[in-house]
Amino acid sequence: MFRRRFLVPLLLLAGSTPLLMAQEAEGWSLHGQATVVTQSLSRFSSPYVGEHSLRPGPERATSFTTTLMAGWRPWTGAEMYVDAEGAAGKGVGRVLGLAGAANGETYRVGSTDFRAAVARVWIKQTFDLGGPAQNQTQKVEADAHQLGGSRAARRLVIHVGKLSVMDIFDANALAHDPRSQFLNWTLMGHGAWDYPADTRGYTWGYAAELYWDDWALRHGRFAEPLEANQLEMDHGFARAHGDVVELEHGHSLGGRAGAVRLMAFRNTTRMGDYRQSLAERPLDPDVASTRAYGRAKRGWGLNLEQALTADLGAFARWSWSDGRTESWAFTEADRSASAGFTLKGTAWQRTQDRVGLAYVQNGLSPDHEAYLAAGGLGFLLGDGRLSYGPERIAEGYYALALGRYVTAAVDVQRIWNPGYNRDRGPAGLFALRLHAQF
Repeated sequence: MFRRRFLVPLLLLAGSTPLLMAQEAEGWSLHGQATVVTQSLSRFSSPYVGEHSLRPGPERATSFTTTLMAGWRPWTGAEMYVDAEGAAGKGVGRVLGLAGAANGETYRVGSTDFRAAVARVWIKQTFDLGGPAQNQTQKVEADAHQLGGSRAARRLVIHVGKLSVMDIFDANALAHDPRSQFLNWTLMGHGAWDYPADTRGYTWGYAAELYWDDWALRHGRFAEPLEANQLEMDHGFARAHGDVVELEHGHSLGGRAGAVRLMAFRNTTRMGDYRQSLAERPLDPDVASTRAYGRAKRGWGLNLEQALTADLGAFARWSWSDGRTESWAFTEADRSASAGFTLKGTAWQRTQDRVGLAYVQNGLSPDHEAYLAAGGLGFLLGDGRLSYGPERIAEGYYALALGRYVTAAVDVQRIWNPGYNRDRGPAGLFALRLHAQF
């Protein structure tokens, strides 16, 4: 119902307003990608395992995704995108036992059989708000989900449809895409942001972005899954949704571009309460037995990126959630901090190559920690008991450009206290990634 409610007024407005952007050059586009990741988990210390523990290895797993992305400009200022996406394979350890899961190309209910679905279908309408002549327009490079041409520096952009929330929010040029950058889940976005999505990472909803020279303000509301980390979405949009607002400022330091993004979020759906589940059953509590509508999870995130030289860039993220209610859509982290850098290969005459190195530390709220220590299970974690310590992850990669369209990468991760348990690990992972796009 909410899809029709917001799409129809948008179409009527688009057909009547005189403030639409001028027609841009690219009227349609077709892009595609394919990514294969083979990842090996080494043997590590594991004196005991629970139902949702990371198994102590050794283990090898391969994932494959492919996407066909079509874009079309149906009228002035509008862009429509449709993606068909297929996936096969699996992640190590059944994608259990880690808050910072090791492969952003996999999800918890992955299948070794190839399965395809419509991942995105959304419309984007841009309204030109005018402004000084010297900064009125910006060049837009043709890319997936981005028709080439120009756009106004002062503009209002409305999105409606099925998409990934991270298509719009929590962007970072250095750490956002596991197909070409860091693989770990908690390096591709705010680890403590339980962002609304089905288990594949997509949802229905709407968002608005206001761009004003160096500033941008965004707000969106998106559907939540009906059950924790599942494919089926809750159709009661009024009672189950995730709200997010983000303020961004672009700047220049020493002639080098950078950006600061501050986010706040609030999710409300049929979540369980950790403290209540412990009160009802102190041993082996079940948070699912306390689920009820009306509960909310709140939090914030700070996202930084900065070019240091022509080849070297740095990034950092901090995020926090109250952690009173169960993790519902993304991962089991209530605090997360990360930092890292990427370097172009110009110094060794490989200008298209990239080197990346990053560190992330994830943590739990006191209620979440007590629940797992008592033997409770989340949708990703549950060792049966817990000697708590922050989950710490170091990741490095080298991406080798094999021409214009293909990149091969070597990726290494070291994870201390996997699943926040000092009794386990450290775990080592090695990956080979092959990515092609056009």
